[in-house]
Amino acid sequence: MSSEYTVTETLDVKGESCPMPVVKTKGAIDGLSRGDVLQVLATDSGSVSDIAGWAETTNGVELLDQGEDGDVFEHYVRKTE
Repeated sequence: MSSEYTVTETLDVKGESCPMPVVKTKGAIDGLSRGDVLQVLATDSGSVSDIAGWAETTNGVELLDQGEDGDVFEHYVRKTE
């Protein structure tokens, strides 16, 4: 979505409902190194607010961008610590 960052890993949680997109995003972020960017692909529209809220209240992560491509919601999260 942006040339300002490069995706390190992609997490596909399409078909998963709340709270699994956030739970799996946290698990994937925990396995990354500082500065890595995780792309999350979800079909749950609630993931937009859920991942944004999680990133806002979680130390060590930064929500870079969110968007929609058809019925897939894309989230880009950087590990900062």
